[in-house]
Amino acid sequence: QVQLVESGGGLVQAGGSLRLSCAASGLTFSSYTVAWFRQAPGKEREFVAAIRRSGSITYYTDSVKGRFTISRDNAKNTVYLEMNSLNPEDTAVYYCGADLQSSMLYYIPSRYDYWGQGTQVTVSS
Repeated sequence: QVQLVESGGGLVQAGGSLRLSCAASGLTFSSYTVAWFRQAPGKEREFVAAIRRSGSITYYTDSVKGRFTISRDNAKNTVYLEMNSLNPEDTAVYYCGADLQSSMLYYIPSRYDYWGQGTQVTVSS
């Protein structure tokens, strides 16, 4: 049984930092591209960052470039999202997804095979 479990969310003031984790089980983790998406109330799920199998290639949406860093530890079956200089627009539920095909369409949610349950990030002004 495949499981992705996100953790690390919480309430933080604007300008603060959080580190999210996505722990995987039940799959050959190093075979998957893993991404973080987020969804704010009333909005569609949007791409945040993705990391390829080896960890050497990463992608970011423009609004988080220079502030967020995605990384992975395949030995621990875990992907991380380090988030700095947070602002209220970053408030959302953050989800991690895993894609076995490593599609070039890494920014599209439907390309992902598995999802976690999400972790809430709230940034106060």
